[in-house]
Amino acid sequence: MKKYLAEFIGTFILVSLGTGAAVVLGGYSGGTDSGFLGVLAIAFAFGLSIVAAAYAIGHISGCHVNPAVSLAVWMSGNLTAKEFGGYVVAQIVGAFAGSTFLAFVAANSTSLEGYGANGYGDLSAVGLNGLGAFGVEIVLTFIFVLAILGVTSSKATSHMGGIVIGLTLTLVHIIGIPLTGTSVNPARSLAPAVFAGSDALAQVWLFLVAPLVGAALAALVFKTFFYVKEETGLEVAGDPGIEGKNTRPDRSRK
Repeated sequence: MKKYLAEFIGTFILVSLGTGAAVVLGGYSGGTDSGFLGVLAIAFAFGLSIVAAAYAIGHISGCHVNPAVSLAVWMSGNLTAKEFGGYVVAQIVGAFAGSTFLAFVAANSTSLEGYGANGYGDLSAVGLNGLGAFGVEIVLTFIFVLAILGVTSSKATSHMGGIVIGLTLTLVHIIGIPLTGTSVNPARSLAPAVFAGSDALAQVWLFLVAPLVGAALAALVFKTFFYVKEETGLEVAGDPGIEGKNTRPDRSRK
């Protein structure tokens, strides 16, 4: 049970701080009219929230805080089907808790509005269409998850997991925010879309499907081409965790 609570808290941190920054700074050019500075600030808010969550809960659950990451870990053989389902449920509930907190803050403000939802077409800052958005989300998620699997697969690099993964998330947000708002995380997209409703909710299917496709491709590519077995006995996405802790949750924790 502790690992599911950890995933709930970690996803709450990610959504409340990441999408919260998007609302406060207005995304690509709105809100405070921060422009490109706003893009960088939001990107770092997402990345740093992962770093914070990693060192807060990574030793309990591995700090996936993302159904796409959990899918890749499951495909790598480091989660059971039951654990995968539990992780996804906890992540979705945590995301809704984060959006609820953001809604509370916005309701008590005279100027804040929105929930940091993803979108394409008219909801994209650069007018990216649906096909383009689908491709962008697959590629960005592929890069993000491949970095996770790579940095956590060896004792030589796993201790840097939290920092590397946080910076990689920052990187994909820098390019992705003007395009789609950057999802790479179905839970992060679902909750804000439900709160926002209208076009954001109608488009959310893309931000549920594309990240899962990208994560599955990353897991397949990593297992097929980058499978290594160290002298320590560690294998692909083995004992070192998603945030440099433990990908496979400690089964002694209930």
